[in-house]
Amino acid sequence: MAKRVSRTGPPSPLHSLMEFRGLLELAALPYAIPLLMQVPKGDGHPVLLLPGFMADEKTLFALKYYLDYLGYNVETWGFGRNVGFQLKHAKALEQKVRYMHHKHGKKLSLVGWSLGGVFAMYATHRAPECVRSVITLGSPVSTDMGSETSPLVKALYRAIAHPMGPSAHSAHPRAKLMQGLPPVPASCLYSLSDGVVPPQDATIDGDVLMHENIRVPGSHVGLGFNALVLWIVADRLAQTEGKWEPFQPSGLLGRIYEFT
Repeated sequence: MAKRVSRTGPPSPLHSLMEFRGLLELAALPYAIPLLMQVPKGDGHPVLLLPGFMADEKTLFALKYYLDYLGYNVETWGFGRNVGFQLKHAKALEQKVRYMHHKHGKKLSLVGWSLGGVFAMYATHRAPECVRSVITLGSPVSTDMGSETSPLVKALYRAIAHPMGPSAHSAHPRAKLMQGLPPVPASCLYSLSDGVVPPQDATIDGDVLMHENIRVPGSHVGLGFNALVLWIVADRLAQTEGKWEPFQPSGLLGRIYEFT
């Protein structure tokens, strides 16, 4: 079984204070482009990118440009800023997933960053026949989703999205079905030094033949710009449909990953 990280409590205050590392990850990305461009091209299947809490499509630019370059049919969710797990966005996302599946005639992969990963899991459960795989980046996907996120994020969520805070996810009637394991291959990327979503909330207990938790170095806000994260996402998307295997680092980037 793929196991959740066995930690308790919210993120370390030091890690939360160090979330500015995301700017360093963004600044370092151009230097990794030569290596990232050596990744094999994709098979062209559709990929849907989902932003995190209080973020919009603009924050997904690195993922979108990179996956476009690799040959995937990439779209973002198109609903503006992600202001919480709201019914209107949940319903619209399910419709979009079904439409993309119909338009392309292929199953799609979902890549969700932070709260976007919660939406990705939701859509996967609602329309499993349309989804090929799901990848989450620092997302509160455990059964008690978001219960140990940082105090600042909890306060923002209460002020903007729901008075119950992030725990409203698990109480939401439409979120109940997410308490089961994803019915498709799932890769949950997490960082031990995430200053927003602790690793135990960003990982799942699952079947190693379908589910995995992949540790990555870096901050929460930098996950969408982190060169190693982009490389892992590309590696996961490049797998042949129906022949999913757990992540195995390889090549020069693989050696860099194993060193971190």
